[in-house]
Amino acid sequence: MIIDSHQHFWDPARADYPWMAADELAPIRRAFGPADLAPLLKANGIDASIVVQCRSALEETEQFLRIAQANPFVVGVVGWADLTDGALDETLHRLRALPGGGKLVGIRHQVHDEADPDWLLREDVQRGLTALFARDLAYDFLVRARELPAAIATAQAFPQARFVLDHAAKPPIADGGSDEWADRIAALAACGNVWCKISGLATEAAWGDWDAERLFPFVEHAAKCFGEDRLIFGSDWPVCLLAGSYGEIKSALEACLARLGPQLREKAFGMNAARAYRLAIAG
Repeated sequence: MIIDSHQHFWDPARADYPWMAADELAPIRRAFGPADLAPLLKANGIDASIVVQCRSALEETEQFLRIAQANPFVVGVVGWADLTDGALDETLHRLRALPGGGKLVGIRHQVHDEADPDWLLREDVQRGLTALFARDLAYDFLVRARELPAAIATAQAFPQARFVLDHAAKPPIADGGSDEWADRIAALAACGNVWCKISGLATEAAWGDWDAERLFPFVEHAAKCFGEDRLIFGSDWPVCLLAGSYGEIKSALEACLARLGPQLREKAFGMNAARAYRLAIAG
């Protein structure tokens, strides 16, 4: 099974997405739903997807679970829940009991938007992560290089937990990369409980001037760090539309992975996501 491990649904007419306010994001400031994605998956040979949170609201998580229940191609939901809430365990129990609740596979927070680069290390956040892992859920790191030291310390603090690094920590591809990013994701990869999504890379490049060749050094570095068993494909649709079509993004990443070997490519397009999120299809 080929899995897109990272896609989104949203409707700015029905909810507020603060990160979407910038003028350059106007092309994607409209509704995107399952009916938009399904034909793209079919056209590109993708069997299933994982929908990932877009805003800090339990209502969105509940909505995504309903969507997953109604659309079999959505095999997992990485939702949002307040890690600082003392009643998080009760919240997770309630979410799991909802229609589609069995497809809740992880939780994410937009850590790179927090003013404190050490937000992940706050006592209340760490307590929330403890509750999360007690429910056997994964946690997605949405961080840049600035927050990676806190992510590393968090992965080390929970060696039995499962973490997934989104967008390879958003390397500064348009600026040619940075040693800080390269060194810090290598340190994170040394924690054997972290997987890495090579998603969202084209939008970190110059939107009108990128190709597979431009992305390859960053995919190659991530592959060297995480190995063939912990690298995961994700489209980051519809954010990716800022830089290219679904097909262009998928083809570019496939070309990068193919250069690194057929076994790595095969695992990154399905098996690794199934293991990271313990998807029902894995077993």
